[in-house]
Amino acid sequence: MADRPFLGKGWRFPVAINLTGGLSSSQHEESVRESIFIILGTAPGERVQRPKFGCRIHDLMFDPNNAITAGRAEFYCEESLYKFEPRIRDLTVKAEPSRTEPNRLDIRITYKIIGETTKRNLVYPFYLRSPDEAAT
Repeated sequence: MADRPFLGKGWRFPVAINLTGGLSSSQHEESVRESIFIILGTAPGERVQRPKFGCRIHDLMFDPNNAITAGRAEFYCEESLYKFEPRIRDLTVKAEPSRTEPNRLDIRITYKIIGETTKRNLVYPFYLRSPDEAAT
């Protein structure tokens, strides 16, 4: 595997301590994967220094778990990943209500890292809340 410094190296997410007592790090493909989770897990406005960073999927938190919400989730995820993760290409996002949990939307993401031919994929679980849960 050739050295690909553009893929980066940094702190592992979530931040953890390694066996020597230092901060764990991630690099290359794992760094890209963690970046995707950070982008999708951050709501716009959540970061003070980067108010536009994140994914608008959080606007759907109280929407019904149906095909319309899934379509909007697909659009929001694709929009944010193309905007904030320049190391990926050939992105496909498919969302569907979970078969096992009524309030979970499973978002399947397939992508290639720039300069590679291997497809990678991950599933991002997004939990919706019913209006009744918000009151408690």
